[in-house]
Amino acid sequence: MNLGTGSNTTRGASRQEAWDVVVVGGGHAGLEAALAAARLGARTVLVTHAINEIGRMPCNPAIGGLGKGHLVREIDVLGGRMGEAIDATGIQFRLLNTKKGPAVQSPRAQADKHSYQRYMRDVVLAQPGLDVIEGDVVDILADRGRGQTTGASALACAGASGGAGGGTSAADAEARTCAGTSSGATAAASSRARVRGVRLADGRDVIGAAVILSSGTFMRGLMHVGAQQTMGGREGAASAEGISESLRRLGFTLRRLKTGTPPRLWRDSIDFAQLQPQPGDAEPLPFSLRTEAFAPRQIECHQVWTNDATHAIIRANLDRSPLFGGVIEGRGPRYCPSIEDKVVRFADKERHLLFLEPEGRDDPEIYVNGLSTSLPADVQEAIVRSLPGLETARLARYGYAVEYDSVPSWQIGGSLESQPVAGLYLAGQVLGTSGYEEAAAQGLVAGVNAVRALGGLPPLELARDTSYLGVLVDDLVTKEITEPYRMFTSRAEHRLHLRCDNAEERLGQQAQDLGLLDARGRRRLLARAAYAEGLQSLLARSNVKPAGGGSTISAAQYLRYPEVDLATALAAAVAHGAEVGGRLAVLRAELAATAPEPHVVRGAEAQVENGLKYGGYIAKQARLLAQRESLDLRALPADFDYKSMSALSFEAREKLARIRPATLGQAGRIDGVRAGDLAVLTVYLRRHRGGAATPGGDDDGQA
Repeated sequence: MNLGTGSNTTRGASRQEAWDVVVVGGGHAGLEAALAAARLGARTVLVTHAINEIGRMPCNPAIGGLGKGHLVREIDVLGGRMGEAIDATGIQFRLLNTKKGPAVQSPRAQADKHSYQRYMRDVVLAQPGLDVIEGDVVDILADRGRGQTTGASALACAGASGGAGGGTSAADAEARTCAGTSSGATAAASSRARVRGVRLADGRDVIGAAVILSSGTFMRGLMHVGAQQTMGGREGAASAEGISESLRRLGFTLRRLKTGTPPRLWRDSIDFAQLQPQPGDAEPLPFSLRTEAFAPRQIECHQVWTNDATHAIIRANLDRSPLFGGVIEGRGPRYCPSIEDKVVRFADKERHLLFLEPEGRDDPEIYVNGLSTSLPADVQEAIVRSLPGLETARLARYGYAVEYDSVPSWQIGGSLESQPVAGLYLAGQVLGTSGYEEAAAQGLVAGVNAVRALGGLPPLELARDTSYLGVLVDDLVTKEITEPYRMFTSRAEHRLHLRCDNAEERLGQQAQDLGLLDARGRRRLLARAAYAEGLQSLLARSNVKPAGGGSTISAAQYLRYPEVDLATALAAAVAHGAEVGGRLAVLRAELAATAPEPHVVRGAEAQVENGLKYGGYIAKQARLLAQRESLDLRALPADFDYKSMSALSFEAREKLARIRPATLGQAGRIDGVRAGDLAVLTVYLRRHRGGAATPGGDDDGQA
């Protein structure tokens, strides 16, 4: 591992050195991108402003949550490290939504944020093929007009699980050509710019065949506490001033977004006796299949409600709020509003729930989840002290809002490669999402696709019916994202199938095919899959006599009864005379030889039980969605001239030309594209089969 710190030059290069993939930013998106690229054999460098800040949790000290927990499970199956990290450093684990069906149940864990950060930093520094440079990126280097040519790539890292491509000179890197553009790319290869690296504030050029930009909230970041403004992407970290202007010069459109964070309190100033405790689960489940020893020492969180006095303080000081005074221009997250926004928008609510969450096992600070604010410091103190149990609380740090530049996501394709610049990928908050999990998911996809493109391979583009990662990327590409995007289970129309318990079944084969898993990960994945398959076969072959009488049916059919769980179905099969007990013991022994942990058995059994129990509903849903899904198989030409199609509505022409959907299905999910517009496109595709052509031109077989 090579570390270039300050003005020192990595590996002794004078002012330049070349890599296959350059990742900008050491947050949750950047580290997963860098790790994925390096695992696939690409010579990768992570450029971060501070090595000891890699993997930092600047806001909520937690991983997972509704929809987000699903993402973490999928990241884990695809070889990402977020799940392992939280399993190793978590201090409380809970399964949310347990009163509802398994499709919408999501895991969430409180983290010891300092331990989590150290864990992730150490993982990055230990990854073979991954270098780290400490420095500030001020410019994205690109050559205009070079585009992206087709043909075999010169890279040795062919995008599989082979070794790194080895050292190359800057001139060699600049001379590379790469095959294939991401879906949605619009400019002709002759005019599209081609990325070639980044420039640091100290003048060094870091040259790379692909660049992944994951700059978080740092692009022209501006923090607000009342009337006080400070340049920075988060507390204690300077903003990135040059990247925004660089992107504009390259043809990108930017916009301002806003996020925020709550105050932190000193733990010893809180009267916890007045608060409602919130313990972790008695039998917690880890996020990662690769986690072995899992017996976390859990600690409590606490709940408290705002009251009339709290709301009166907020209303009396709205004129001092930068949010309501027009000082903050950026659009904030709808589903994570500030406390002042809650009081104004939900004026009929008498109280709002807050959670007091430790920032670590022995950390003296408490995070007040739900109290995000940018009100002045004295108002924040009054708000906190209006709450029961916090009458004498002392604030360790004040809450603040941060505005930052982001890139509207219609400028990317499904691979997360940008449309204006070939070889430049974007991931995380720079694309308008919020949350560690959404960022990590995008980083992993970007890292994989950067390497696959350099190897001349098609991109990994996950479908909406196979993963929440697919839902996330598809939403970014096709929807008009005007505020920070957050994942929820409600965003997934296939959520009965996209459960946490079957992430391995849904994505395991792709993870193996892509070369994202090490030998240990593959063994555990295959052992779990074999157990699940064997158990399902056992249930299908074992007969039972239902308790209420009736004909003999299989245990699998019996399991579909609402009141029957797996244990009941197996017991009924044993009672009917089937040799279920012995066969089940053999299956479990085979699994235990590779993955003996109880959570692996529980996870596989939940997958089988829920898959059988909801199989009928899933099949019905699949039939209803089959027509819509068939549209995703119908590709739209990359150089489609939508603006010349007078039969399309004006809004459809404008949005289709800007977003450049890859398929007819994606086009139909764009806000403003109507059924009539889809019919026009369908007729065109029927008449022009096989290739790309200009709509309205001669029907000469060039379609």
